[in-house]
Amino acid sequence: MTHWSEHTIWWHVYPLGFCGAPVRPTEEERALTPRLRHITANLDYLIELGCNGLALGPIFTSATHGYDTLDYFDIDPRLGCMDDFRELVRECQTRGIRIMLDGVFNHVGRNSKYEHLVAQNSVFEGHGDLLTLDHANPATADLVTDVMNFWLSEGTDAWRLDAAYSVPIPFWEQVAPRVYAAHPDAWIMGEVIHGDYAGYAQPINSVTQYELWKSIWSSLNDENFFELDWNLKRHNELLADFLPYTFVGNHDVTRIATKVGLPKAALALTILLTTAGVPAIYYGDELGYEGLKEDKLGGDDAVRPFFKPGSSPMLELHQRLIAFRRRHPWLTHATTETIEITNTHLHYRSKGPESQSIDVVLDLGDRPQARISSENEDEIFVSLT
Repeated sequence: MTHWSEHTIWWHVYPLGFCGAPVRPTEEERALTPRLRHITANLDYLIELGCNGLALGPIFTSATHGYDTLDYFDIDPRLGCMDDFRELVRECQTRGIRIMLDGVFNHVGRNSKYEHLVAQNSVFEGHGDLLTLDHANPATADLVTDVMNFWLSEGTDAWRLDAAYSVPIPFWEQVAPRVYAAHPDAWIMGEVIHGDYAGYAQPINSVTQYELWKSIWSSLNDENFFELDWNLKRHNELLADFLPYTFVGNHDVTRIATKVGLPKAALALTILLTTAGVPAIYYGDELGYEGLKEDKLGGDDAVRPFFKPGSSPMLELHQRLIAFRRRHPWLTHATTETIEITNTHLHYRSKGPESQSIDVVLDLGDRPQARISSENEDEIFVSLT
């Protein structure tokens, strides 16, 4: 039986930035402000884009950027209150939009309600304000299970597990079955940057496909399609074990338009929407937003800006390619075969489980462009200059 996630295209939003909330707030700036309404107000835009899933970054009470959680059971006052969240849920459900929450269960913020569950002398990746939870403590598994079930009961549909690569797999083997028992239709996806993707995905539904992300922008930037070719073969292998969460942008990386420029960013989107996986569009990428991630305090701010809807050729391209994906839903499970390749030219064929196929031809040359064609003469030409 097909799971609803297989027909979901996510619009990924970082709420604090999207809504213009202060990321390093003063005490006065922590005052209750209903900024979640800015997300609610843009749900029709999400639909017009062609998406049907809202992937939210952190919304729980935190000290600064959302990944230093203080209370898992309440909405950050910079975003609003539970009534604002419930209104967002109702409006999503009215439109048939699925909701994914960001669960930061590897670590908590200093001075959180959960310091009694923190591992001794443990900070996360050198960040002194992020304290790693003791995942060997059964009480930690109980807490995470309760949190996940609480918000699923509030009408959400899915979870992103932040820094899942740092949490021992046996921990999720304790938690996930209890979540699925209470909410059998839930979809759980883990953030995994490196390591055994299939192993991390085994207790849950999916993990992030960072290998494919890297090979997409790197091949376009370096004009070396052989890297992408290698990773598409690797991508085929992963499909035997799970359906990956795919993307070309998110809240943790430099914007794709900044990485490779808009003409090549259009090709990155083409690859994303013609290969297998559960794809996500990071808010603003569809408008050609630029932003450089830097390794310093506030270095993420440029890729997490306030959102203002607009129009652009990039938006129109997103709408056309998402609509193409909708017309060919089998692409979610497609495997790819390389037909022809040079450093700057790649022709691959995406094939479905019932002999469906499309051909994708990417050419960097003097003018980056792509052509997508299918056996039923459904064709799209991609070129942004």
